[in-house]
Amino acid sequence: MELTVLVDNNTLIDRYLLAEPGLSLLIEDEEITVLFDVGYSAIFLENAAKLGKQLDNLDYLVLSHCHLDHTWGLGPLIRYATELHIEQRPFKRPTLVAHPEVFASVRIEGGGEIGCLLSAEKLAKHCTLQLSAAPQALSSRLMFLGEIPRRNAFEARYPIGRREGAEGGDQVIDDSALVYRTSKGLVIVTGCSHAGICNIIEYAKEICGDNRVVDIVGGLHLLSPPSDQLQGTIAYLDKLQPQAVHACHCTDLPSKIALSRVVPLHEVGVGLTISYVV
Repeated sequence: MELTVLVDNNTLIDRYLLAEPGLSLLIEDEEITVLFDVGYSAIFLENAAKLGKQLDNLDYLVLSHCHLDHTWGLGPLIRYATELHIEQRPFKRPTLVAHPEVFASVRIEGGGEIGCLLSAEKLAKHCTLQLSAAPQALSSRLMFLGEIPRRNAFEARYPIGRREGAEGGDQVIDDSALVYRTSKGLVIVTGCSHAGICNIIEYAKEICGDNRVVDIVGGLHLLSPPSDQLQGTIAYLDKLQPQAVHACHCTDLPSKIALSRVVPLHEVGVGLTISYVV
Protein backbone atom coordinates (compact mmCIF):
# COMPACT_ATOMS: atom_id res chain seq x y z
CA MET A 1 0.00 0.00 0.00
CA GLU A 2 1.16 3.52 -0.82
CA LEU A 3 0.03 6.70 0.90
CA THR A 4 0.81 10.05 -0.77
CA VAL A 5 0.41 13.46 0.87
CA LEU A 6 -1.44 15.76 -1.56
CA VAL A 7 -2.20 18.55 0.94
CA ASP A 8 -0.54 19.51 4.21
CA ASN A 9 0.52 22.72 5.94
CA ASN A 10 4.05 22.12 4.62
CA THR A 11 5.81 20.80 1.54
CA LEU A 12 8.90 18.64 1.53
CA ILE A 13 12.16 20.54 1.03
CA ASP A 14 13.03 21.16 -2.64
CA ARG A 15 9.64 19.90 -3.85
CA TYR A 16 7.88 22.57 -5.92
CA LEU A 17 4.39 21.74 -4.78
CA LEU A 18 1.66 23.75 -3.03
CA ALA A 19 0.73 23.75 0.66
CA GLU A 20 -2.13 25.17 2.73
CA PRO A 21 -3.59 24.68 6.23
CA GLY A 22 -5.48 21.51 5.30
CA LEU A 23 -5.08 17.83 4.59
CA SER A 24 -5.58 15.44 1.68
CA LEU A 25 -4.08 11.96 1.37
CA LEU A 26 -4.20 9.48 -1.49
CA ILE A 27 -4.21 5.79 -0.56
CA GLU A 28 -3.49 3.22 -3.25
CA ASP A 29 -3.26 -0.54 -2.88
CA GLU A 30 -3.90 -3.60 -5.01
CA GLU A 31 -7.66 -3.45 -4.38
CA ILE A 32 -8.81 0.18 -4.22
CA THR A 33 -7.86 3.84 -4.57
CA VAL A 34 -9.05 6.19 -1.83
CA LEU A 35 -8.89 9.97 -1.51
CA PHE A 36 -8.97 10.87 2.18
CA ASP A 37 -10.09 14.51 2.59
CA VAL A 38 -9.72 17.23 -0.02
CA GLY A 39 -8.12 20.16 1.80
CA TYR A 40 -9.34 23.76 1.62
CA SER A 41 -8.97 24.55 -2.08
CA ALA A 42 -8.07 23.05 -5.46
CA ILE A 43 -4.39 22.47 -4.71
CA PHE A 44 -4.89 18.73 -4.13
CA LEU A 45 -5.74 18.49 -7.84
CA GLU A 46 -2.69 20.53 -8.88
CA ASN A 47 -0.36 18.57 -6.64
CA ALA A 48 -1.79 15.24 -7.81
CA ALA A 49 -1.17 16.24 -11.45
CA LYS A 50 2.44 17.23 -10.69
CA LEU A 51 2.97 13.93 -8.88
CA GLY A 52 1.46 11.91 -11.72
CA LYS A 53 -1.46 10.73 -9.60
CA GLN A 54 -4.83 10.09 -11.23
CA LEU A 55 -7.96 11.26 -9.40
CA ASP A 56 -10.43 10.23 -12.12
CA ASN A 57 -10.54 6.60 -11.01
CA LEU A 58 -11.26 6.85 -7.28
CA ASP A 59 -13.14 4.00 -5.64
CA TYR A 60 -13.77 5.95 -2.45
CA LEU A 61 -13.77 9.55 -1.28
CA VAL A 62 -13.57 9.58 2.53
CA LEU A 63 -14.19 12.67 4.66
CA SER A 64 -12.65 12.61 8.12
CA HIS A 65 -15.01 15.35 9.37
CA CYS A 66 -16.85 18.46 8.23
CA HIS A 67 -14.33 21.26 8.76
CA LEU A 68 -13.33 23.63 5.95
CA ASP A 69 -9.68 22.53 5.81
CA HIS A 70 -10.82 19.01 4.95
CA THR A 71 -13.97 19.49 2.84
CA TRP A 72 -13.85 22.79 0.94
CA GLY A 73 -11.95 21.11 -1.89
CA LEU A 74 -15.17 19.26 -2.77
CA GLY A 75 -16.27 22.09 -5.06
CA PRO A 76 -13.10 21.92 -7.18
CA LEU A 77 -13.40 18.11 -7.28
CA ILE A 78 -16.93 18.35 -8.70
CA ARG A 79 -15.76 20.93 -11.26
CA TYR A 80 -12.93 18.57 -12.24
CA ALA A 81 -15.38 15.70 -12.73
CA THR A 82 -17.79 17.89 -14.70
CA GLU A 83 -15.02 19.13 -17.00
CA LEU A 84 -13.95 15.54 -17.71
CA HIS A 85 -17.54 14.72 -18.58
CA ILE A 86 -17.79 17.71 -20.93
CA GLU A 87 -14.59 16.58 -22.66
CA GLN A 88 -16.01 13.06 -22.89
CA ARG A 89 -13.22 11.66 -20.80
CA PRO A 90 -13.84 8.87 -18.27
CA PHE A 91 -14.49 9.66 -14.62
CA LYS A 92 -15.30 6.89 -12.17
CA ARG A 93 -18.15 7.76 -9.80
CA PRO A 94 -16.65 7.32 -6.31
CA THR A 95 -18.44 6.24 -3.16
CA LEU A 96 -18.35 9.01 -0.53
CA VAL A 97 -17.85 7.62 2.97
CA ALA A 98 -18.34 9.76 6.07
CA HIS A 99 -20.24 10.11 9.34
CA PRO A 100 -23.94 11.02 8.85
CA GLU A 101 -23.39 14.39 10.59
CA VAL A 102 -20.65 15.50 8.19
CA PHE A 103 -22.96 17.84 6.24
CA ALA A 104 -24.36 19.74 9.23
CA SER A 105 -23.69 23.48 9.25
CA VAL A 106 -21.10 24.62 11.80
CA ARG A 107 -20.40 28.28 12.50
CA ILE A 108 -17.90 30.10 14.69
CA GLU A 109 -18.96 32.95 16.95
CA GLY A 110 -18.57 36.29 15.22
CA GLY A 111 -17.58 34.54 12.00
CA GLY A 112 -19.00 32.40 9.29
CA GLU A 113 -19.39 28.83 8.19
CA ILE A 114 -16.55 26.40 8.96
CA GLY A 115 -18.39 23.23 7.96
CA CYS A 116 -18.91 21.59 4.59
CA LEU A 117 -20.29 24.01 1.96
CA LEU A 118 -22.06 21.35 -0.10
CA SER A 119 -25.16 19.39 0.87
CA ALA A 120 -25.62 15.66 0.73
CA GLU A 121 -28.20 16.20 -2.01
CA LYS A 122 -25.70 18.07 -4.20
CA LEU A 123 -22.95 15.52 -3.70
CA ALA A 124 -25.30 12.61 -4.37
CA LYS A 125 -25.42 13.78 -7.98
CA HIS A 126 -21.69 13.07 -8.31
CA CYS A 127 -20.96 10.39 -5.69
CA THR A 128 -22.65 7.37 -4.20
CA LEU A 129 -23.20 8.31 -0.55
CA GLN A 130 -22.32 5.79 2.15
CA LEU A 131 -22.87 7.61 5.43
CA SER A 132 -22.44 5.60 8.61
CA ALA A 133 -21.63 6.05 12.29
CA ALA A 134 -20.68 2.36 12.39
CA PRO A 135 -17.36 0.98 11.11
CA GLN A 136 -17.36 0.19 7.37
CA ALA A 137 -14.99 -2.12 5.50
CA LEU A 138 -13.75 -0.44 2.30
CA SER A 139 -11.58 -3.39 1.29
CA SER A 140 -10.18 -6.55 2.83
CA ARG A 141 -7.58 -4.41 4.64
CA LEU A 142 -8.97 -0.85 4.89
CA MET A 143 -11.63 0.15 7.42
CA PHE A 144 -13.53 3.39 8.03
CA LEU A 145 -13.95 3.65 11.80
CA GLY A 146 -17.19 5.63 11.96
CA GLU A 147 -18.00 7.39 15.23
CA ILE A 148 -15.13 7.13 17.69
CA PRO A 149 -15.92 6.28 21.35
CA ARG A 150 -14.43 9.00 23.56
CA ARG A 151 -13.13 7.22 26.63
CA ASN A 152 -10.00 9.15 27.65
CA ALA A 153 -10.62 11.97 30.12
CA PHE A 154 -7.75 14.07 28.72
CA GLU A 155 -8.98 14.13 25.09
CA ALA A 156 -11.85 15.67 23.08
CA ARG A 157 -12.90 18.17 25.72
CA TYR A 158 -13.12 21.48 23.88
CA PRO A 159 -15.84 22.37 21.35
CA ILE A 160 -15.16 24.19 18.09
CA GLY A 161 -17.95 26.45 16.83
CA ARG A 162 -21.65 25.65 17.10
CA ARG A 163 -23.52 23.06 15.06
CA GLU A 164 -26.82 24.16 13.59
CA GLY A 165 -29.70 23.24 15.91
CA ALA A 166 -27.41 22.36 18.84
CA GLU A 167 -27.51 24.16 22.18
CA GLY A 168 -23.86 23.82 23.16
CA GLY A 169 -20.54 24.00 21.36
CA ASP A 170 -19.75 21.49 18.63
CA GLN A 171 -17.78 18.46 19.80
CA VAL A 172 -17.12 17.38 16.18
CA ILE A 173 -18.88 14.08 16.74
CA ASP A 174 -18.44 13.32 13.03
CA ASP A 175 -14.65 13.10 13.39
CA SER A 176 -13.43 9.71 12.18
CA ALA A 177 -10.37 7.95 10.74
CA LEU A 178 -9.15 5.02 8.66
CA VAL A 179 -7.20 1.95 9.69
CA TYR A 180 -5.22 -0.24 7.29
CA ARG A 181 -4.29 -3.76 8.36
CA THR A 182 -0.86 -5.10 7.43
CA SER A 183 0.83 -8.33 8.48
CA LYS A 184 3.00 -6.31 10.86
CA GLY A 185 0.20 -4.31 12.46
CA LEU A 186 -2.08 -1.33 11.89
CA VAL A 187 -1.61 1.92 10.00
CA ILE A 188 -3.82 4.64 11.51
CA VAL A 189 -4.79 7.43 9.09
CA THR A 190 -6.43 10.43 10.71
CA GLY A 191 -7.59 13.87 9.58
CA CYS A 192 -7.56 16.08 12.69
CA SER A 193 -8.14 13.67 15.61
CA HIS A 194 -10.83 15.82 17.21
CA ALA A 195 -12.02 12.60 18.84
CA GLY A 196 -8.55 12.22 20.37
CA ILE A 197 -5.72 10.30 18.76
CA CYS A 198 -5.50 7.87 21.68
CA ASN A 199 -9.26 7.22 21.48
CA ILE A 200 -8.90 6.64 17.73
CA ILE A 201 -6.04 4.18 18.11
CA GLU A 202 -7.80 2.25 20.87
CA TYR A 203 -10.94 1.90 18.75
CA ALA A 204 -8.93 0.81 15.71
CA LYS A 205 -7.18 -1.84 17.81
CA GLU A 206 -10.53 -3.03 19.15
CA ILE A 207 -12.20 -3.19 15.72
CA CYS A 208 -9.25 -4.99 14.09
CA GLY A 209 -8.30 -7.22 17.02
CA ASP A 210 -4.65 -6.18 16.72
CA ASN A 211 -2.62 -4.21 19.29
CA ARG A 212 0.38 -3.61 17.02
CA VAL A 213 0.67 -0.18 15.38
CA VAL A 214 2.97 0.24 12.40
CA ASP A 215 2.35 3.95 11.77
CA ILE A 216 0.15 6.92 12.69
CA VAL A 217 -0.33 9.40 9.83
CA GLY A 218 -2.22 12.70 9.95
CA GLY A 219 -3.19 15.56 12.21
CA LEU A 220 -3.17 14.92 15.96
CA HIS A 221 -4.91 18.18 16.95
CA LEU A 222 -2.13 19.15 19.33
CA LEU A 223 -2.18 22.95 18.90
CA SER A 224 -1.00 24.52 22.15
CA PRO A 225 -2.76 21.64 23.92
CA PRO A 226 -3.44 21.68 27.68
CA SER A 227 -0.59 20.11 29.60
CA ASP A 228 -2.64 17.10 30.72
CA GLN A 229 -3.68 16.36 27.12
CA LEU A 230 -0.12 16.51 25.81
CA GLN A 231 1.29 14.51 28.71
CA GLY A 232 -1.52 11.95 28.45
CA THR A 233 -0.87 11.54 24.73
CA ILE A 234 2.88 11.20 25.27
CA ALA A 235 2.39 8.60 28.01
CA TYR A 236 -0.02 6.63 25.83
CA LEU A 237 2.28 6.62 22.77
CA ASP A 238 5.31 5.83 24.93
CA LYS A 239 3.52 2.71 26.15
CA LEU A 240 2.16 1.86 22.68
CA GLN A 241 5.53 2.24 20.92
CA PRO A 242 4.35 2.51 17.30
CA GLN A 243 7.02 1.77 14.70
CA ALA A 244 6.60 5.29 13.23
CA VAL A 245 4.58 8.47 13.65
CA HIS A 246 3.95 10.90 10.76
CA ALA A 247 2.30 13.77 12.66
CA CYS A 248 1.31 16.74 10.49
CA HIS A 249 -1.33 19.38 9.72
CA CYS A 250 -2.75 20.39 13.14
CA THR A 251 0.24 19.28 15.23
CA ASP A 252 2.43 22.17 16.37
CA LEU A 253 6.22 22.17 16.67
CA PRO A 254 6.46 22.00 20.50
CA SER A 255 4.13 18.99 20.47
CA LYS A 256 6.18 17.29 17.76
CA ILE A 257 9.37 17.87 19.73
CA ALA A 258 7.76 16.40 22.85
CA LEU A 259 6.47 13.39 20.92
CA SER A 260 9.87 12.82 19.31
CA ARG A 261 11.31 12.03 22.74
CA VAL A 262 9.22 8.85 23.03
CA VAL A 263 8.36 7.73 19.46
CA PRO A 264 10.14 7.70 16.07
CA LEU A 265 8.70 10.91 14.57
CA HIS A 266 9.14 11.44 10.81
CA GLU A 267 8.97 14.54 8.61
CA VAL A 268 5.78 15.08 6.62
CA GLY A 269 5.00 17.40 3.72
CA VAL A 270 3.23 17.56 0.40
CA GLY A 271 4.90 15.11 -1.97
CA LEU A 272 5.73 12.51 0.67
CA THR A 273 4.92 8.92 -0.32
CA ILE A 274 5.00 6.18 2.32
CA SER A 275 4.99 2.54 1.28
CA TYR A 276 3.79 -0.26 3.57
CA VAL A 277 4.43 -3.96 3.13
CA VAL A 278 1.13 -5.79 3.29
